[in-house]
Amino acid sequence: MSLIVQKFGGTSVADVEKIRAAARKAIRAQRQGHRVVMVVSAMGKNTDRLLELAAEIGPNPPAREMDMLLSTGEQVSVALVAMAIHELGAEAVSLTGGQIGMKTDSSFSKARIQAISTERIESLLDAGKIVVAAGFQGIDDELNITTLGRGGSDTTAVALAAVLKADACEIYTDVDGVYTTDPRLLPEARRVEVISYDEMLELASLGASVMHNRSIEFAKKFGVPIHVRSSFSDTEGTMIVTETESAQAPVSGAAMTPNEARVTVLGVPDVPGKSLQIFSAIAAKKIAVDMVVQNVGSNGRADVSFTVQRSELAPTLTAIVSIIDLIGASGVTHDENVSKVSVVGANMANQTGVASRMFRALADADVNIHMITTSEIKISALVPREQAATALRAVHQAFELHQKPDDAKSWSEIKADRGDTSDVKTIVSRLRDDALEALTLTGISLTENQARVTLFGVPDRPGIAADMFETIGNAGILVDMIVQGYDGEDGSTSVSFTVNESELAQSVDVAKQVAKKHGMRDVQGDGGIVKVTVSGIGLRSHTHVATLLFQNLAANDINVEMIGTSELQVNAVIDAKHAQTAKEGLTKAFADSLC
Repeated sequence: MSLIVQKFGGTSVADVEKIRAAARKAIRAQRQGHRVVMVVSAMGKNTDRLLELAAEIGPNPPAREMDMLLSTGEQVSVALVAMAIHELGAEAVSLTGGQIGMKTDSSFSKARIQAISTERIESLLDAGKIVVAAGFQGIDDELNITTLGRGGSDTTAVALAAVLKADACEIYTDVDGVYTTDPRLLPEARRVEVISYDEMLELASLGASVMHNRSIEFAKKFGVPIHVRSSFSDTEGTMIVTETESAQAPVSGAAMTPNEARVTVLGVPDVPGKSLQIFSAIAAKKIAVDMVVQNVGSNGRADVSFTVQRSELAPTLTAIVSIIDLIGASGVTHDENVSKVSVVGANMANQTGVASRMFRALADADVNIHMITTSEIKISALVPREQAATALRAVHQAFELHQKPDDAKSWSEIKADRGDTSDVKTIVSRLRDDALEALTLTGISLTENQARVTLFGVPDRPGIAADMFETIGNAGILVDMIVQGYDGEDGSTSVSFTVNESELAQSVDVAKQVAKKHGMRDVQGDGGIVKVTVSGIGLRSHTHVATLLFQNLAANDINVEMIGTSELQVNAVIDAKHAQTAKEGLTKAFADSLC
């Protein structure tokens, strides 16, 4: 008999009528022949009310007691849902996180799942019960109640689907699927029928509120098909699986992260170990860094730029100021009035001109670009906050995301092509029993025979990036990494891109043409570099990955010339003569996480 995990968020169980509607969906699934596990969040604004109560008691409640308090919201919900199922003529048993055997570490408010004991759930399912499990919570080795943090009920649902080898995990929410962008911002946004784990991971990290990135990490790791559906209609929704909706469309979605802040550490000595010192200081404050750009240095110094959430700017600056003298940097600047606009697409890596198309759309909308980072499936641009909505609409229109691709496939067509009905993989058997949510790296690789071209003194005005990469594209040059960061002089920026070493001379010639046209200060081109890439699942939520990479390179006296990060990769450009040393060192450092 097939097994389905159904997750109902707070808006889906916000009142008695909605609780009854959720109960009916579970009963209907059971009567269709499925075994059913429900994962339920706290009702509506219940968690917010609990937080308000805690604040009335005092400003600094103990983390353990906060988890004890917040976990009660789900306990109320599961009991009411189970009662509703009984009233509707079926049988159900409600269970807390501890009762379902959800073992976590002891990181209160942001605990990670270590193991799940399934015996009790399976016994209840075998007895014909619907299991109603509390999301968002677990217990540690000392039997303390812990909570999983933002999106914790999503993570609970996908984790249970993984260990129970469920046929699908249905996420019921107040929207009817995943859209090409937030429909509240762009009414023309289109619901997609199928989206890949990688695309959804990037969109979730960019603030797409339908799913949290930790739950997508779990789904990708264990191959759990996720079905995002509306609690209030029978619309088909969106499947999140390995495959993409289209094999041709370069971009599947766009996102805008509104409240970003940019920090630039100026004049950092261009020697090994400096990136490690900067990001270790930030990590010590438990601050998550997003876009990271270290561009090519000049006169023995480089500038390192990165973004953080606007709310974390003050502690970030405090951390940086405390180490300015230690690292020998000349200063730090910041801008708290910026937003990030990104496009995501699994087919992006196989097509040229995607970046220039995005930059042209922004230029035509008169949107200025402050920073650029790219990965194989994502391009992000930092823009002025007041232009963020305009920028999002511009890129959404440029890639015609409101229109369904001509080759788009439905989930049923994809299932027929793949020839099976389940994505559940064997990777679960290769993980330690106490490390379900552990970092899982899929590889450490080298991209060799690379060269880098850097344009210094790039005017900070709209249209420059578009013209630059259109000219490069028209010359038939295939670009890999692109980073744009502050130059530290006259408010200008510097832009670097990597190409195959065989195209270095041509790339420099084209860059000089662009530099002359726009009055840029200088162009430099160098070969003999490699890109070191750490790829895996959970790179952003396991914040130590970049720090460990920098630590290992510094220990081997290897200087980092460029940095680029994404949800799925951390990339560092280094001197080619250190390539094998870097790969061997990183393989050893991450040995426990490689699969």
